[in-house]
Amino acid sequence: MCSFSQAKKCSNEGRALMQLDYQQFLTKLGKLTELRPIPDHDYVETYIKAYYLTETDMEKWIQDHREYTHKQVTSLVMCGVGAHLNRKARQKLLALISDDTNK
Repeated sequence: MCSFSQAKKCSNEGRALMQLDYQQFLTKLGKLTELRPIPDHDYVETYIKAYYLTETDMEKWIQDHREYTHKQVTSLVMCGVGAHLNRKARQKLLALISDDTNK
């Protein structure tokens, strides 16, 4: 999770590779342990899938997923949907993150 949230730039191909890398990791980990299901599997997968959200969907996602840190969500906005938004729209999402963490 930490590595995914530290990305500075991420293309559509990079996002797809994140998903493939994570699936490969789960497959290898599954062979090493009897533990089922793998803990926090959904936590990481939900974060990676959030890179594909639209601006409106990201607003709702930020409000619904308070389990992620301020830094993780900020990185998601900056590298995900925010990378394709104008400054005002990006600032709106960042303000929403700050509002949510102050509640």
